[in-house]
Amino acid sequence: MNRILIFVLAAVVAAGLVVALKGGGVYNELAAQREAINAAWAQVDVALQRRADLIPNLVETVKGFAAQERSVVEAVANARAALIGARHPAEKIEANARLDTALGRLLVVVENYPNIRSSENFLRLQDELAGTENRIAVERRKYNEAVQKFNTAIALFPNNVVAGMFNFQRNDAYFRTQPAAQTAPKVSFGEPR
Repeated sequence: MNRILIFVLAAVVAAGLVVALKGGGVYNELAAQREAINAAWAQVDVALQRRADLIPNLVETVKGFAAQERSVVEAVANARAALIGARHPAEKIEANARLDTALGRLLVVVENYPNIRSSENFLRLQDELAGTENRIAVERRKYNEAVQKFNTAIALFPNNVVAGMFNFQRNDAYFRTQPAAQTAPKVSFGEPR
């Protein structure tokens, strides 16, 4: 009888140890994924900051050529200020969408002014901005992948039990396409200006 009790206690202790080790491994993996999200966001933030730093020069160049397009220039400046002032990923994602729209309007204005398009300063800034936009797209993708991986991990069993015990929350701060981006732009080959 004594041997059976010892065997049962040893089995219970061993099972508890296995569960604790598995739970610790899950916790460590979730913590690592949460940090991966933070690191990916930091890269997005750096790319967004780089774009925000380029915008004042771009705006000044356009402003010098197209003074009558003041509302477009102001929209870009206001959207940039909102991006710089945003504190959390969700706020920055929303401000970034506003800036994307404002920059799109600015580039449409530029198309109406051939003298801006031929400006060496504008062309250099436009190239830098295009490169930065590509970096932003790459970093957004990496960030969204990190968020998706984390959200999937905390939804799976037994990870969801450990996630609930240690208050790992789902992260819904994804970059998404804007509804306007799903509409094809209208191209007109009218008379040249």
